[in-house]
Amino acid sequence: MSTDTRSDGGGGGSVLARPLNWLETQSEEVYAYVLLLPAFALLALVAFYPLIETFRFSLLANALGAADPFGEFVGVENYVDLLTGDTPFTQQFISLELSDSFPFVGFGAPFLQQAIFVTLAFAVVSVFFETLIGFGQALVLDQDFYGRRWVRVSIIIPWAIPIVIQGMIFFLIFNPTIGFGTEFMQWLGVFGSNPLSSSTDSFLIVLVADIWKTTAFMALLILAGLQSIDRGLYDVAKVSGASPWQRFRYITLPLVAPALLVAMLFRTMDAMRIYGLIDSTAGCETVPSLTCLVIIALQESRRWATASAVAFMTAIVISGFVLLYLLALRNSEGGVA
Repeated sequence: MSTDTRSDGGGGGSVLARPLNWLETQSEEVYAYVLLLPAFALLALVAFYPLIETFRFSLLANALGAADPFGEFVGVENYVDLLTGDTPFTQQFISLELSDSFPFVGFGAPFLQQAIFVTLAFAVVSVFFETLIGFGQALVLDQDFYGRRWVRVSIIIPWAIPIVIQGMIFFLIFNPTIGFGTEFMQWLGVFGSNPLSSSTDSFLIVLVADIWKTTAFMALLILAGLQSIDRGLYDVAKVSGASPWQRFRYITLPLVAPALLVAMLFRTMDAMRIYGLIDSTAGCETVPSLTCLVIIALQESRRWATASAVAFMTAIVISGFVLLYLLALRNSEGGVA
């Protein structure tokens, strides 16, 4: 058994020995993992266990009208039905066809494929514009000017509005009978007479509403990254004759990249779970997302196993995006895990 040998501090050189426990003999890496075990256990309890149960439910049949909503084991039949479009729903989605004005595509199976397309298109477009606009706002707020504090407060206001109220605001704006937005967009030749009943128009409305609200979230996170940059680097670059574009490219962008990727990661995960804004603005029947498909299968069709299959597939798609962001974040930090 390993022992810990220490001097007693006296001149006689007496030695005190005690046995070392198992934890003291381990490396720092093992010691760190042991300390993290309670957190891992809590994460498994609140995250992984529901995910595993959802996958188990997705392998069962839909027991319509029975006390137990799940039937016998059917394997991947629910996934096959979703991918082939054989899953019946009480509410049919509006058919999306090829359009010259917007790249909506009507797939062979009008359920899961449309929901995946709408979800991915919404996530990519919204995160792109929110990052671009938020970066611009963060660069402005990072400068010293009079009233900067009030400008920061005004930017946060849209982010503080609840999603349901936000959805109702845009619903009223583009309501053809009482709103002013429809007439204005018709004058521009963009929307039809009732945009809230059109999948293309409603998608654009939800997209603009989301960008209006969550750009502030991106701006604040990016601003935190900008303010962590050493200002002395800019002074040295100015003395060396670097242009503003060179200072941005070689100092600002590389050093803010980790904070930027973290902000995009959180925003992408949130965008791919979009439901409340769609439901309160145009409705899931007009703009079907993956989360909308879960709600429709669960509440309207009472197909719990199908809803579990869609929910698990949604988690897999989001996990894929998270993995890509983590790899990009690791590369931006010089390969540090």
